[in-house]
Amino acid sequence: MDAFTPQQTIELVSRIGCKKAHMRLDKLWWNSFMTGPLLGFGCAVLLSTNAAPWYQENAPGLIRSIGALFFPVGLVMIVLSGSDLFTSNIMFMWTAFLHRRVTLWDVIKNWVISFFGNLAGSLFFMAIITGYGGVFQETPAYSNAAVTLAVQKAVNPQWHQIFLRAIGANWLVCFAVFISISSRETASKIIAIWWPTATFVALALDHVIANMFFIPQGIWCGAPITVGYYIWKSMIPTALGNMVGGGLFVGTAYWYLYLTGEVGVGIDFNIGGLGTAMEAGGPMRSGSGKDHKRHSEGTLIGRDPNGDQKVGHEDLPHSGGQMMSSLGRELSDTSPYAKTHAERMKSDSEDEKV
Repeated sequence: MDAFTPQQTIELVSRIGCKKAHMRLDKLWWNSFMTGPLLGFGCAVLLSTNAAPWYQENAPGLIRSIGALFFPVGLVMIVLSGSDLFTSNIMFMWTAFLHRRVTLWDVIKNWVISFFGNLAGSLFFMAIITGYGGVFQETPAYSNAAVTLAVQKAVNPQWHQIFLRAIGANWLVCFAVFISISSRETASKIIAIWWPTATFVALALDHVIANMFFIPQGIWCGAPITVGYYIWKSMIPTALGNMVGGGLFVGTAYWYLYLTGEVGVGIDFNIGGLGTAMEAGGPMRSGSGKDHKRHSEGTLIGRDPNGDQKVGHEDLPHSGGQMMSSLGRELSDTSPYAKTHAERMKSDSEDEKV
């Protein structure tokens, strides 16, 4: 029970998008810039792992999967530090737009700044740390791995194939971020991020920000790719595919499932209420006729002397302490970002009457 339901999670995604829309532009830029190196560390570890000639020849699937298990460290650092990743901002901003909390201009502004901030940070990390630092030029195996991966990303597939792979990549990345938001403590967030991210890497799908490291690093090491070719053949189809994957298959899908057609139904962040039991694995058991023991600080659950079931305020099992998480309190209905759908509908109705 130490997690938010999907409905609560997509509500938080919408509120986060609203908060990002009101972020100072200079902070948005530098927060996006810092994202490039954080993801770059994960990309560099993957590239280093791929520098295994025997495995590339005899067990390419195995070495790809091993590298995929290390790559998620970059996204973990991004999520836990609150950095702005363009591909996850696609989900945040588009959900907030569909939820009528931000304007289309807010969405475009955030996407453009985070995209170019990520690009600047990735190129800085690639040039200064791994480029001039000579990380992938110590032996031919490393530089050959960088060149090979760049060619596999930008040259071998066709334009439409890169676009379709990019849909799958950001579908998984945004889903990883989505379920990390539903997790309420750090260890669960890390686990939630790890496996969807490792899956997209193991399948060699295309992520536009990761490719901002992989392909420039390959060019640095001698890959026969020009900047113009990279932009047209890789950056554009990957960015468009990532927008479809994160915006449509995560943001739009869960907004439609959990935030539409719910007029008059608020989203409660007190996980002790029966309203959150819908996602708890099925109907609650009514008891055996005897009073159950008190769970943590909750009230007694069982049956009163008349045989009726008691349902107290804290009637679901939890990990202890206060039933409402700190995030729930921060984003409670007293927050300017916490307007419920019903309140917005009521406000819109009153505006129409005026």
